[in-house]
Amino acid sequence: MTKPMPRPRPLPPKAPPPRKARSAAECEQLEQLPNIGPSIAADLRGLGVHHPAELARHDAFSLYRRLCEASGKRQDPCVLDTFLAATDFMHGAAPRPWWEYTAQRKAQFGAL
Repeated sequence: MTKPMPRPRPLPPKAPPPRKARSAAECEQLEQLPNIGPSIAADLRGLGVHHPAELARHDAFSLYRRLCEASGKRQDPCVLDTFLAATDFMHGAAPRPWWEYTAQRKAQFGAL
């Protein structure tokens, strides 16, 4: 007779993601920024940006170029759209989806 397999222990529940900020003033974590999830937040931290307020001192295109250099590859231009949305939000703009910045990026920077 074979022994029954022990039941695996259930994993602890994941913490819910932080609530998205409605304004720059209430944003305390990068993941609270509209359009910013764990991956882009990690990219920003890798670039030395650890608090959302720091984005107001950065240029979105410079962040994008630095990320491309740090990763050794061209990042998707949508990442620049996301950086534009995040820096704009931290300058006081209303939250907008990153894709609403695509036309601005194309007009401003052309093909990347």
